[in-house]
Amino acid sequence: MTDVLLRTVRRVGTSGAPCDVRIVDGRVEAVAPAGTLDPPSSVDADVVETDGAWLGPGLVDHHVHFDQWALVRRRVDVSTCTSAEATADALATVARAGVTDLVLVGHGYRDGNWPRPARRELLDRAAPGLPVVVVAADLHAVWCNALALAHCSALLGRPLAAGDDGVLREQDAFDVTAVLSRVPDDVLDGWVAEAVDAAAARGVTRVVDLEMVFGLDRWTRRVHAGTDGLRVDSGVYPGELDAAIARGLRTGDVVDGTRGLARMGPFKVITDGSLGTRTAAMTSGEGALAYPFEDLVAMVRRAVDAGLVPAVHAIGDRANTLALDVFEAVGARGSIEHAQLLADTDVDRFARLGIVASVQPEHAMDDRDIADRYWADVTDRAFPFASLHRTGAELRLGSDAPVAPLDPWVSMAAAVGRDRDGRTPWHPEERLSALTAWRGSTEGSRVGVSVGDVADLVLLAADPLAVADSAALRHAEVLGTAIAGRFTHRDL
Repeated sequence: MTDVLLRTVRRVGTSGAPCDVRIVDGRVEAVAPAGTLDPPSSVDADVVETDGAWLGPGLVDHHVHFDQWALVRRRVDVSTCTSAEATADALATVARAGVTDLVLVGHGYRDGNWPRPARRELLDRAAPGLPVVVVAADLHAVWCNALALAHCSALLGRPLAAGDDGVLREQDAFDVTAVLSRVPDDVLDGWVAEAVDAAAARGVTRVVDLEMVFGLDRWTRRVHAGTDGLRVDSGVYPGELDAAIARGLRTGDVVDGTRGLARMGPFKVITDGSLGTRTAAMTSGEGALAYPFEDLVAMVRRAVDAGLVPAVHAIGDRANTLALDVFEAVGARGSIEHAQLLADTDVDRFARLGIVASVQPEHAMDDRDIADRYWADVTDRAFPFASLHRTGAELRLGSDAPVAPLDPWVSMAAAVGRDRDGRTPWHPEERLSALTAWRGSTEGSRVGVSVGDVADLVLLAADPLAVADSAALRHAEVLGTAIAGRFTHRDL
């Protein structure tokens, strides 16, 4: 914690009158008109002239896969490729330039609107003699060549059955992704540290990390090594639920020795697949559920009894109905992660049951064309942010990085504009106001900064509630980020 005097700031959510803000022992101790506050009395107090910067609560990404995000930043980006052939060509270009890794890994393919399906032989030809894996943008599928299938099968100790397309979906894809993530701790921690700095540079002070491998020990190690630019809530999945319960930690509990930076996160359970991989569970019959109702109820009840808040992944309308039914049966509160397609009768159940809609607005922009193709008759029920808000449901925004960039301004822009790249807004009736998107992205859903608040803060060049359009919001200029008054990013 650092004692700080911020001079001549303007607080988000106010008229913008300049003021001074004094931070002592990690909290906002005083707010007064500009030029009237003395600096803190501590000898190492920091006095920062902000020249009228806008001050707001720190930003939160409520859904990330942080290790995957750090890894993807070093993989071959194929997200702009519009066909299987173009994807293979992009990887072939990289292979010809020389690859030092054992496996050539690409990331970001979206095959929902490709003119022709993926074929394993394309990747076989792209890099002869080299295992090649391309991870889908939504993480629910991987496309492999023959050498990669053999390589990953050997590492997993079981055969991987892919057809002529070389594509593995859902659990097989998750298992292959886990194999590809096996890098030395010191290497991964270095990449994570860089990603932490990048997040802080966008105003982020906390993330909810939903990596599939329980991460509290990794984050504790990283904090001890000096990676302290974020607060992290680390979630746990069914496979490690018993081990997490045995530690006696409840959601929100701080891990000893992490200076308040690492906390126990939610219990994450996946009920269906994804839109991009066409495995989302739909009332029309497509996709599949990962668990029957009774098993989900038992898992969620066990987690709740141990003090863990459930975070339930649901994409398709059938999966969302199931998730709401489970919450109602258990009598618990928590979040539904994604809530991408809802039955009309389910929209008001979120508020009635006290369930948070944890949504990723940029997914709507990434998947609008795929939704128009595969959900053609029901897109009026897809990504229904405004409808949920009107019923009183709490919305929390996130990225699902690496599915979308770990950047809350991207999420807010997508929620406010439902547009990108100059295209017309997609279902503009579901746009959120700038205020609602801001509250869904801030610590404690706060609009502004008040005396007594923990000094997790962001300093901005412009008022985020008055930005002219969504394109400008995407590129908001962050001047500073602080955790408990300690700057994690500073450009003043």
